[in-house]
Amino acid sequence: MRTLSRALVCALLVAAGARTAAGAALVPAEQPGAPAFGAPLRDRLEQVLASEGAGYVPRTRHKREDGSPLYSNRLLLEASPYLRQHAHNPVNWFPWGDEAFALAKQLDRPVLVSIGYSTCHWCHVMEEESFDDVETARFLNQHFIAIKVDREVRPDVDAIYMAAVVALTGRGGWPLNVWLTPDRRPFHGGTYFPPKDRRGRPGFVSVLRSLRDTYASDRGSVTRAAEALTREVRARLAGASGDSSVEPQAAALRRALSRYARVFDPRWGGIGTDQKFPSSLPIRLLLRLHRRTGDKGALDMAEKTLERMAAGGIHDQIGGGFHRYSTERSWLVPHFEKMLYDNALLVLAYLDGAQVTGRADFAAIARKTLDYVRREMISPEGGFYSATDADSPTPEGHSEEGYFFTWTVREIYQLLEEEQARRVIAFYGVTEAGNFEGRNILYRPQPAAQVATDLGIGVDELRESIDLAGKTLYRARALRPPPLRDDKILVGWNGLMIQAFARAGLVLGVDSYTLVAGHAADFLLRRVRIDGRLKRLFITGSAQGDSFLEDYAFLIAGLLDLHEADANPRWLREALRLQAVLESHYADRAGGGYFTVASDHERLLVRQKPANDGAVPTGNSVAFMNLLRLHEITTDPVHLERALRVLSAYDATLKRHPSGMSEMLLALEYLLDTPKQVILVSPSSGAGPERLLATLRTTFLPNRMLLFVREGPDLEANAVLVPLVRGKRARGGEPTAYVCENRVCELPTTDPAVLAVQLGVVAPLPDR
Repeated sequence: MRTLSRALVCALLVAAGARTAAGAALVPAEQPGAPAFGAPLRDRLEQVLASEGAGYVPRTRHKREDGSPLYSNRLLLEASPYLRQHAHNPVNWFPWGDEAFALAKQLDRPVLVSIGYSTCHWCHVMEEESFDDVETARFLNQHFIAIKVDREVRPDVDAIYMAAVVALTGRGGWPLNVWLTPDRRPFHGGTYFPPKDRRGRPGFVSVLRSLRDTYASDRGSVTRAAEALTREVRARLAGASGDSSVEPQAAALRRALSRYARVFDPRWGGIGTDQKFPSSLPIRLLLRLHRRTGDKGALDMAEKTLERMAAGGIHDQIGGGFHRYSTERSWLVPHFEKMLYDNALLVLAYLDGAQVTGRADFAAIARKTLDYVRREMISPEGGFYSATDADSPTPEGHSEEGYFFTWTVREIYQLLEEEQARRVIAFYGVTEAGNFEGRNILYRPQPAAQVATDLGIGVDELRESIDLAGKTLYRARALRPPPLRDDKILVGWNGLMIQAFARAGLVLGVDSYTLVAGHAADFLLRRVRIDGRLKRLFITGSAQGDSFLEDYAFLIAGLLDLHEADANPRWLREALRLQAVLESHYADRAGGGYFTVASDHERLLVRQKPANDGAVPTGNSVAFMNLLRLHEITTDPVHLERALRVLSAYDATLKRHPSGMSEMLLALEYLLDTPKQVILVSPSSGAGPERLLATLRTTFLPNRMLLFVREGPDLEANAVLVPLVRGKRARGGEPTAYVCENRVCELPTTDPAVLAVQLGVVAPLPDR
């Protein structure tokens, strides 16, 4: 891009209505303790600032009288919202890349790599306390090279240095702060550091001084620490190789179930007493194990957790969707950020729960969550945004965690008629004292029937009143300054949400959900795939960044569910194309499984082959399931062979610690079942398969291949990819169901009751 002259920058400012008559206010001040920027970099920063316009509000306390930022650094030139949040710190930040490490080597300085994400509350705290502090920045600039990394854009970098910090301290989290040698080897690290020494915990400045002194006076100890830590990171992340002759066994499933039963919280559901994450208890696995074993305890754990989460403050009772996690046992007080992936995975769990239990309230939670996403988290192009922040502005102008989502008694009475307000206060547990910083997180402390009895009204009347009041509260809340929204569109997370919308479209019979999924998939395939390869994200109008295993695995999973939901063969074709790229560039052909990064990716300390699931499933777990599903759909034995190679790579890990790989256990359970192939064929004109689909919608049949088609071109197009469709016809001009196992089909039926019987046959879990 051509560099603009300062005169032109000034002209742009005047045209944009800037409050300064000259462009001098846009010239960044020198970073304290850092060399002055060269003219090319300074001009680029001025150009970007000018393009932001008069309404730009820099995220910093250091501003000139006209509101323009005093400091600007290289992060202003980046697309990542998280990096741009730090663009006006007095720290001389660099993005991850060769430039920073080359300078560290030239100056013989250690490197601070600070990793976080845009909606991370404690990242914001550390920024305000330390990175936006001039004296801290001065010391950092004088003695270190500072790099900022968005973990959501570079999960490969995050995983490596998170492993280092966990090895050093036994715990991890964000913000993640790691000190490296100029050759990128870690030698020290931690998570959040307070600005000053606090209750025996060293402050950030103390840590910086200590590391500066050690690096200068005892380089040998730094080198030894870096070598030892690098070896440990490589051992943790390199991944295992497997024996292709491994036999799948059910023992890992039974051990995992036993472990969950031991650590389950019988009162509040989930796992844990201090913090609770929805992902810590694999609800979908428990429901599958209940189906195969009849274990009532598995069902009780899943149902209790779904109930308690839906009733708690972790669930946005007014707007829908779920916050990141609960800070305490009862799901009441969350960290208020909302992540796209959490909501996608929870929709899948509530849909499964609705099918298993028949509970309409579980289905309603799935709808409410998807409606929130559709209303607030979809870009004009159809992709899904990543997250919203935990913090939000208050009327006084400062930022507080959760303010946007909380209420006082007075606010509720100001918005609602007295009787309606009284009902809302009783239903949502609102008090004068509040349950969070003097305000109220809305939650449901009692069942609706009990509240109705206490109020002396019927349950239906109460629900109608609460629904109407909720709409009023939502409209009022929408007038508040909202939390920051992270507008980057990540391919992997979008794949999860495509899966959620597609599955909901099928299970709930809501065609508009299927259309949303299709629109998002089309957008990703057209705009975020370049020369046949996916990029990591779409932001500021362009596809950017190298993709990772999870991007391919999650999007393939979404496309397979989308193909089930609308039978468009395009989605299956695209899934197969993406799987071919995964095999070409990510597969570990010697040891089985897939690497996080492609073969032509930047070389880091280790080429990770991920195993354990976290807040999102590991890409290998999802790839394992994808391969099994592709085998059932296409009958191509290559997919099954590759699936067994994935299993072989992780067989030893599953035997040692199965509960750490709950998503892979879903695939193992699938492999140990005899999946049903269900084909619904409708006549070329006339009635569709709705009566038969209605049976499928209420039947929990997780291990299956499903396709519904019309005779004629629709059937023929799918038959090219799905051999089992060939020769299937609508009997007597009526929609007809074919239920098959191992390519052997039962008698076709047009009767939903007969179909229900055929679908209801469950193979028990093997003894070993």
